[in-house]
Amino acid sequence: MTNLVQHDINYNMAVQDFRRARKQAALQQLMAKLTGKSVELLSYDEVHESFHPTGKVEKGKQEIPLEAIVGSVGRYEDFTRTFLPKHDSNVERWARVKTAVLDMKGWPPIDVYQVGEVYFVIDGNHRVSVARQLGSDSITAYVTEIKTRVPLTKNDDPNEVICKAQYTSFLEETNLDKLCPGCDFMMTISGYYDLLREEIAAHQRWMVEQKGGKPVAEPDAARSWYENVYHPIVHQIREQGIMHKFQKRTETDIYVLFLEHREEMEEVLGWEVDRETAVSDLVEQETERKKGILSRFVRRLRHLFVPPNLEDGPAPGTWRNKQLGEGRRNHLFVDFLVAFRGRESDWQMLDQIIKTAKRDNDRLLGLHVVSTKAEKNSEQVRELCRRFEKRCADADIVGEMAIEVGDIVDIIVKRAAWADIVVTSLRQPPADEARSRYGDGFIKLVQRCPQPILVYPIGAEFKMDRVLLAYDGSPKADEALFVATYLKTRWPLDLLVLTVETEHTQETAVTRAREYIEGHGIYDANYVLKQEPIAEAILETAETYQSNYLIMGGFGFRPVKYIMLGSTVEKVLQEIHHPVLICR
Repeated sequence: MTNLVQHDINYNMAVQDFRRARKQAALQQLMAKLTGKSVELLSYDEVHESFHPTGKVEKGKQEIPLEAIVGSVGRYEDFTRTFLPKHDSNVERWARVKTAVLDMKGWPPIDVYQVGEVYFVIDGNHRVSVARQLGSDSITAYVTEIKTRVPLTKNDDPNEVICKAQYTSFLEETNLDKLCPGCDFMMTISGYYDLLREEIAAHQRWMVEQKGGKPVAEPDAARSWYENVYHPIVHQIREQGIMHKFQKRTETDIYVLFLEHREEMEEVLGWEVDRETAVSDLVEQETERKKGILSRFVRRLRHLFVPPNLEDGPAPGTWRNKQLGEGRRNHLFVDFLVAFRGRESDWQMLDQIIKTAKRDNDRLLGLHVVSTKAEKNSEQVRELCRRFEKRCADADIVGEMAIEVGDIVDIIVKRAAWADIVVTSLRQPPADEARSRYGDGFIKLVQRCPQPILVYPIGAEFKMDRVLLAYDGSPKADEALFVATYLKTRWPLDLLVLTVETEHTQETAVTRAREYIEGHGIYDANYVLKQEPIAEAILETAETYQSNYLIMGGFGFRPVKYIMLGSTVEKVLQEIHHPVLICR
């Protein structure tokens, strides 16, 4: 057989191989439309324009991996990402290149640009296509490395390339990679670097205000933003192990999601939301999303058959775990939700709460619930908001008032999740008849509220220097013990622990409380053991020792049983004249 005949046979075989490759390319493009995952080659010119090269290095001839070739200088529309031919018009040239291999003639090295881990073909696109069709792992190439601030990887899809291009522009504008070595602002969500620019600009304006109008250079503002705004939030994200909840997302992705989520929360709540609360809620929202439709269906089904009055709140310990998880061990109460009716007694309560808030520069989040939208927009309500916020401002603490329409208990329970403690006045003691208990709003609040409730009897004064802890060893009493110990370690006060012996509460409960308190370095607390009835023992002890602040667990019975039998908490609230902190 002559060389010419063999060449013709090889050429025909190459044409058949091209047609098979074309079918594979068509199938690959169809799957891309169905899945939304791009199979396009990257354009070097677009990458070059977006990434602003900082230098060039000639690296000479070397073997490069074929799978790392992801784009082309001039032929990026002629092949798929795996270099399958997209157009029938390529058949002749493709077949000639393949025939050269079959004829054992070989081919010269290709020419490529290297950007990070990937390569772009300058000359030799068909050789790359044929080499991949032959199953080769590498190809010989003359390599010119293009230096950029943000490198590309072989797994980057077009969206990731866009993100990296935007990242490059962000670094060129802010110079943060040089101002703060080791920082990483890579995102997988395109279009969000403008949000970071706005953050830096806002921080710069704030710095100017803090310096009495003196100019602040952009590099100084950018560095300060990173150190004092961005990094603390990212540090919290790392500390709480949040990244595993958001797979395939970067820390900066979570940061911008956090910013948007906090803005949405503030718009809905009408309050400023601190970062710990916003981060925790973002994680909880993602967790709920992953649980899917079934859990939402179960919750809705439960609401159909169980009246809200009979629903119980979170399990004991939930609030404590949340506070500790957010790093609040040394400052449990930052945000006070103050349920506000607008009566004169509420203003007296506010003045007392302000004294407490000033100790730690806490925030007061006022909440006023009305029956209709017309009331919400009334001048009377607007005046209430102005008066509340002015009262707080005059005391030099942050105070915000939110107005909602609906059922007061439902709204307090919903909003309590964004605060650390709920404060409410108690005008009339809870009723003592079963039917009244079923409809009593305060009782429903204590049953369902996820946070501790500070009850302020009308006319009471907040002193909190002689604290009485009612402890029976129950899970809710353990929460009260936790809070009492925290207050004792934080503020100068006398702590008295009362345990009442019953068939359910043994003398050993006192020992447990003592061991816990002394385990936190407190040795000057006092302990009292009494006999039932419980409510009478609590009231008698408070009077004997002149206690001015009571801490206790919430209702011991579940809602249905409580309606029939009542609670020690209820009986105490009917007669006490000092603030009571109810924990769950």
